Amino acid sequence: MQFRAHPWHGVSSGDQTPEIVVCYIEIVPTDTIKYEMDKVTGILKVDRPQKFSNICPALYGFIPQTFCGDSVAQITMERTGRAGLKGDGDPLDICVLTEKAIPRGDILLTAVPIGGLRMIDRNDVDDKIIAVLKDDAVYGLFLDIEDCPVPLLNRLRHYFLTYKQGPDEDRKLVEITHTYGRTEAHDVIRKSLIDYQERFGTQ
Repeated sequence: MQFRAHPWHGVSSGDQTPEIVVCYIEIVPTDTIKYEMDKVTGILKVDRPQKFSNICPALYGFIPQTFCGDSVAQITMERTGRAGLKGDGDPLDICVLTEKAIPRGDILLTAVPIGGLRMIDRNDVDDKIIAVLKDDAVYGLFLDIEDCPVPLLNRLRHYFLTYKQGPDEDRKLVEITHTYGRTEAHDVIRKSLIDYQERFGTQ
């Protein structure tokens, strides 16, 4: 009997990481349900229906065999001057830009990281790597975050700043302290690989 590999632990991020990464996509922009990989089984599950009108403006998932732990949190503490932050304990999130309409998640694809959003969710570091689909006819030409149009970045930032916020809530549950470029995105990915090895060892 053949078994499907666990998307987090049983799939490699690829030999060219962090320049080019294999990633697992959980959500696509047409989804009105928030899907999330079940950490135990690796099966994509319904996390919750989207309560409000927020729709993720990019393919959204994570980089396999990464973990947001102490090393990833350390970067944010160094850049922000804050203390006492910790990684969110999940694989490293990634948003993938493409001109193509991909109708569903639960897929693997190859992407090129060009930057990221430094996000803090309460006291947890929850970075979002921004990437482009490898060989995409439009977005594939982006090499660094500066190539990405500001309105598109603002759309991503707005989604992550508001997707947990109800209409009667004034306080922000999350904040984005920085938008960073390709070099720093590579550093965050490398640190998340180190955190994964320290947390899970060699799979």
